[in-house]
Amino acid sequence: MSTIQRIALILTIIGAINWGLIGFFGFNLVEAIFGDNSALSRIIYGLVGIAGLINLGLLFKPNEQHVREPQTDTTR
Repeated sequence: MSTIQRIALILTIIGAINWGLIGFFGFNLVEAIFGDNSALSRIIYGLVGIAGLINLGLLFKPNEQHVREPQTDTTR
């Protein structure tokens, strides 16, 4: 996983936590920290949205295949 994908994943998790707070408690952490509908809040929301799109690519990425060790016949 590249550095950009890790940063995107962290931003997506932060966005998910914020949505959880909104859903369960009606509390918007981003607006509480950066102000209601401020430019900085919109930038944060935009970054989380872009991060979600980057992570969407991970959904369709094939799993990495593990290299198998050759099996030896120990019955002889």
